[in-house]
Amino acid sequence: MIWRLLTACALLLALSVPVRADHMTVTPEGVAELRLTPVVRAVQSVAPAVVNITTARVVEREINPFGGLFDERVMPPQFREFFGPRGTRRFTQQSLGSGVIFDGHEGLVLTNSHVIAGATTITARLLDGREFEAELVGSDTDFDLAVLRLVDAKDLPQVMVGDSSDLLIGETVIAIGNPFGFSHTVTTGVISAMGRTVRTEQGAHTDFIQTDAAINPGNSGGPLLNILGELIGVNTAIQAGAEGIGFAIPISKAKRVVAEILDQGFVSQVWLGISGQNVDQQTASYFGLDAVGGLLITSVFENSPAASAGVVAGDVLLALEGNPVEGKEHYLQLLRNYVQGQRLGLTIYRAGKPVTLTVQPAPVPANRMLSLAWQRWGIRCGAPSGKGVIVSGVRSGSPAAKLGLQVGDVLTKVGGIRVTGNADFGASFMRYRMQNSLLMVVFRGGRTYYVRLNV
Repeated sequence: MIWRLLTACALLLALSVPVRADHMTVTPEGVAELRLTPVVRAVQSVAPAVVNITTARVVEREINPFGGLFDERVMPPQFREFFGPRGTRRFTQQSLGSGVIFDGHEGLVLTNSHVIAGATTITARLLDGREFEAELVGSDTDFDLAVLRLVDAKDLPQVMVGDSSDLLIGETVIAIGNPFGFSHTVTTGVISAMGRTVRTEQGAHTDFIQTDAAINPGNSGGPLLNILGELIGVNTAIQAGAEGIGFAIPISKAKRVVAEILDQGFVSQVWLGISGQNVDQQTASYFGLDAVGGLLITSVFENSPAASAGVVAGDVLLALEGNPVEGKEHYLQLLRNYVQGQRLGLTIYRAGKPVTLTVQPAPVPANRMLSLAWQRWGIRCGAPSGKGVIVSGVRSGSPAAKLGLQVGDVLTKVGGIRVTGNADFGASFMRYRMQNSLLMVVFRGGRTYYVRLNV
């Protein structure tokens, strides 16, 4: 009873003490200042430089005589034939994405290559409502990056480009994009991990920033920012079926790709100058390796980056820039993540112990690519045709000769690459040069043939 009385007296005493009004009152200016958090300041600074990208592409589809009421795929063939030829119809298909202006004076925008792939028209819309037609400066599907130029655009806002080499796990990041068509949507999160490798149908992509900031369809190509409003990554992918897992290309990597695109319109394909074979259980036991994996180097080409770095035949390549090499196919996939001039660390197994070497990948001269294709495949290509590139030579006793390839045949596709000239043919060779079996599409005598080249 006494403690309740004491508590009530203390409360009355407190209420009777005068309090200065200026200690309780917060001015509107003070409230506004409290609300201007670092995230808000970063968004206000960068949002005007973020663009919503709309692309249009023309696609052809077969006309369904049933008007979509029935699924033709489950109908008997004779029932479909009853309705006769159906023909095709051309449709304009639209898709959405994001991008960010990194050079306001020239109107240059950085985005993902898959955002604009196959587009016939590209339109970019700014936060202030202005719209510009965009033209493609250059793109690279391996890095999933593209550079656009906004037509007749001058003195636009631009993002401040940061550095992704010193990012901290757990630091706050901000994503701005166009998810599901909701323009200039802002999400926040943290950096969950660095150096992630993501596998897709196109291969292995390395060195991603992983974040839990919400990245949805339409965010692709948009900026990932640090708390200072600096561009540290390009949002590019989500983990299907997962929540809170998104990926971005580090800006330090993107800058090297953009530099090549602006300089020559494309990214040069690089090589180290080695050839090899997979390490199986028997090979691993012979070399004393703890596990199956890696690339047994069988040859090192003269005057190549690998030769300059001291790589020799008989070495086993275990890791490329810290990424374990699973085999020759995986090695080629990993190599496509790097550009010329980068210093890459190689972990090789030599004389019973791991050794670390440093190598700088270099572009492959076009004549050397074609020369290597002649040696390994036995194919020489000449002038392009309307469908592909004409075979101008077949080396006697080569895999191409054993296949039955002839001078005058037209190669239209090698592996997954459509061939229209020697440049495409050389690029396809560099991508599939270590494969022992390869599917090709050949046009001969008015007919198309799918053939398999065994090396």
